[in-house]
Amino acid sequence: MCLSFTIIPPKSQQPASAATITTSSVSDAVSAKEMASQLYNDICLQEYGLSKTAFEYAWKGYQYLVEKGSIKRSEYLTICDFSQSSRQKRLYIIDVANAKLVTNTWVAHGRNSGNEYATKFSNIPESLQSSLGFYVTSHTYTGEHGLSLRVNGVDPGFNDKALARSIVIHGAAYVDGARAKAGIMMGRSFGCPAVPVKESTKIITTIKEGTCLFIYHPSKNYLLGSKVLNG
Repeated sequence: MCLSFTIIPPKSQQPASAATITTSSVSDAVSAKEMASQLYNDICLQEYGLSKTAFEYAWKGYQYLVEKGSIKRSEYLTICDFSQSSRQKRLYIIDVANAKLVTNTWVAHGRNSGNEYATKFSNIPESLQSSLGFYVTSHTYTGEHGLSLRVNGVDPGFNDKALARSIVIHGAAYVDGARAKAGIMMGRSFGCPAVPVKESTKIITTIKEGTCLFIYHPSKNYLLGSKVLNG
């Protein structure tokens, strides 16, 4: 089986500006968008397929949640970019404190959200669709998918029923690099952002207990209606 977990090594010469970017370094003279642009460029996220637009939205909401005190562990920002094909590595775990990408891998969307591409989203129980927006990771447990991570949706109306829907991060055999290599779309979940089995423990232990997760899609309904993005 293909081992798809990707550790992104730090650059040998990290720009000084990137190395100093943390949640406490944002001054009044530098806007959140400018800071996002700087971090995006320093980490070279475009090379890994993450759009600048997606990152800017992620950064804006992340900063909002940090300021509100909703995030206990601000060192990591995780982004699921559901504007991309499921055959692409569209999960990104960013070490904000050290300005580097530590994980880039595959992630599934909900069965009723679409086929290769996710196009439909819901906050309704038993919809089997993914929910857009910002989440704060919670505690782990061991269930039918092994080690799993609960996530608390903090975008009212868009994902705030995540706990009731049992939306969790877990490993799944239908999310695998071999499928992507064969040109096959990833399998789909019941709404959970499922990740490759061989990577799941590392991912879960890295971002558990209070980090920020953002599930993105350029849905006007969400972008205009999110209280986190427009708060």
